[in-house]
Amino acid sequence: MLFDLRSRGRRRTVQVVYLGLAIILGGGLVLFGVGAGNGFGGILNAFTGSGGGNSQNSVVSQQEKTALKATQQRPNDPAAWASLVQARWTSATTDGSNYDSNTGTFTASGKKELASLTRAYERYTALTKNPNADTAILAARAYAKESNYAGAAGAWEDVSGANPNQATAYECLAFNAYGASQSRKGDLASAKALTLLPKAGQTSIKQAFTQAKSSPQTAQQLAQQC
Repeated sequence: MLFDLRSRGRRRTVQVVYLGLAIILGGGLVLFGVGAGNGFGGILNAFTGSGGGNSQNSVVSQQEKTALKATQQRPNDPAAWASLVQARWTSATTDGSNYDSNTGTFTASGKKELASLTRAYERYTALTKNPNADTAILAARAYAKESNYAGAAGAWEDVSGANPNQATAYECLAFNAYGASQSRKGDLASAKALTLLPKAGQTSIKQAFTQAKSSPQTAQQLAQQC
């Protein structure tokens, strides 16, 4: 289903194309995510927290505690686990003790939060055959921040399964797969992405895919921007 090359797609956003061009032209990576304006929903504007004060941290902590309690009360409810994934992402990215918005890096406690998030996601996917795209994107980003590009590729497969006509999902899947040295999966994803793009937008992204396939490091840099 994920790689049905006969399907027709909608017009994609241009963000990953610009990322590819940045790599190819040697201009460096432009640090932005693909969550904004890509059709995946409003919760995905990552790293917008400013480190928050005590009041904000208290709210975030309570959100996570509430979500965790829900999973304990309803351990087989995928919605409870999805809420925990979202709560842990919020905690990891808006609590100043977990994430430094000035440097764009996670602290040791932030990395633990991300690890807890991905474990919650694994439980979530064990309970549902149709993972929510927004939840999957958060998990994909968390895996990538842990440098687990194979895990991130798996989560992007869930995203593309939920959004089979969204080129960006396949682009991110391809970059993460190449970053994990999963060439076959990367090739399938990149081929699918190209079927969803207008011809005018294919040249630069083809070059980005070629660079990513030949250099896992380049692929990982691009994957970090998804």
